[in-house]
Amino acid sequence: QVQLVESGGGLVQPGGSLRLSCAASGSFFSISAMGWYRQTPGKQRELVATMTSGRNTNYADSVKGRFTISRDNAKNTVYLQMNSLKPEDTAVYYCNADSVVTTRGVTSAWGQGTQVTVSS
Repeated sequence: QVQLVESGGGLVQPGGSLRLSCAASGSFFSISAMGWYRQTPGKQRELVATMTSGRNTNYADSVKGRFTISRDNAKNTVYLQMNSLKPEDTAVYYCNADSVVTTRGVTSAWGQGTQVTVSS
């Protein structure tokens, strides 16, 4: 089993910055990809950014140049540095761990979500 614990959300003014963190814990051997998704009421969850264990990244077009994903494989932790935040970035941000190898096979996991609100 793998558990994901997120932190770092909050209220920030437009143009401001926030840094999200997500730590994976539990009994597993490896995690292939970790990343961030976000969701607003009435809309589907959408990809924000992902990073593989080999540090290949994928970003949503809407955040390119403003958000940076990083990962500490030794700590099984993924970060999302969010700069130049806009009101449209307001959402619940979810951490995801994909292709997690455990004694029971390969699984994926989601965090509980952290609210990011961009407003003046």
